[in-house]
Amino acid sequence: MLAATVAGGVTIAAAAGYGAGRESVPETPPPPNPATLTVPFYGTYQAGIATPAQAHLSLIAFDLPAGADRDSLRRLMRVWTDDAERLTAGRPVLTDTEKELADKPASLTVTVGFGRKVFTAAGREELAPQWLRPLKNFPTIDRLEPQWSGGDLVLQICCNDPLTLAHAERALIKDARTLATVRWVQHGFRQEQRPSGSMRNLMGQVDGTVNPPLPANERLVFIDSPNPALNNGSSLVVRRIRMELDSWDELGRHAKEQAVGRKLDTGAPLTGTKEDDPLDLEARNGDGLEVIPAFAHARRAHLDGAGQVILRRPYNYSEPLTAAEIAEGMSANSGLIFMAYQADVDRQFLPIQESLAQLDLLNQWTTPIGSAVFFIPPGVAAGEYWGQALLAE
Repeated sequence: MLAATVAGGVTIAAAAGYGAGRESVPETPPPPNPATLTVPFYGTYQAGIATPAQAHLSLIAFDLPAGADRDSLRRLMRVWTDDAERLTAGRPVLTDTEKELADKPASLTVTVGFGRKVFTAAGREELAPQWLRPLKNFPTIDRLEPQWSGGDLVLQICCNDPLTLAHAERALIKDARTLATVRWVQHGFRQEQRPSGSMRNLMGQVDGTVNPPLPANERLVFIDSPNPALNNGSSLVVRRIRMELDSWDELGRHAKEQAVGRKLDTGAPLTGTKEDDPLDLEARNGDGLEVIPAFAHARRAHLDGAGQVILRRPYNYSEPLTAAEIAEGMSANSGLIFMAYQADVDRQFLPIQESLAQLDLLNQWTTPIGSAVFFIPPGVAAGEYWGQALLAE
């Protein structure tokens, strides 16, 4: 009874104060529900490239059947474009049998890419960019496995809810069943991204630093071409990189930082204090040695050539161990799904990869086991479909 009286007294006092002329304090609106957030589907560029990276990834490569032609490709792109527009807006696809799983988009994006065979099947081989081919082999580091390499089409599906992601993945695969077959699927994850857009990989490193700021550098990422089939498109290089975490664990912290060229705690270069500090490649220590060693990953990935910059969008992966791997004493089957977007693979990505293959000390603890290259068509407006300028009659 006493509690009720006190509570009532507070209420009366508050009302009296308001009546005496005190200003009311506006209520702070609740933060948006992450489950209902959407990323615009339509635009000059496809979503999922410059979009802030979401927590979960499904990357699916497809093969085209024998006899695929422009008409069958056009049908597939019409279906997939409609599916992606619906799913990213929080609506089910037309064939959805679990419609309730689509109502929380959680910043879902779907991005499509074409391999060279799409241009060939469409009868537009002459429009295929010169760089649209498998990457050259790097025999000193590559141990590529067919189950993680190649593909005629790719879907990059990213989302902040794994249930929404799984539902979108299944819907898009089902709607392609008669027009394309799944070649491989890679699932990845990452923490909430840092202010710079980077994340931590499973070696403990800050990964994805030094991405080109957009939109100021959009022509480093998106293609500038007079041909509408190519203009405002991009390229995607996928490298599946296994991490040898058991042997990496044997290194001390100093040795790890020397191999990376950056501090593990902040991601700052060994010559700086913040992640976005520029590399001082001329700095030397008291013994006259380079502070950032010649073999350090950060140095090898830093090229001075004009435009040799890429947009990194990496995700971690961690797969269950097999019985044989457990018997061998392995503690992890983990690594990185390294995705790089750029306007020109030959001009931007390849020089960096060649530099890394030559001397990067991290090659002792990383092994590329998958590789693929795709052309990313431009974005679409309402009523259009992906690749329309390439596939139209």
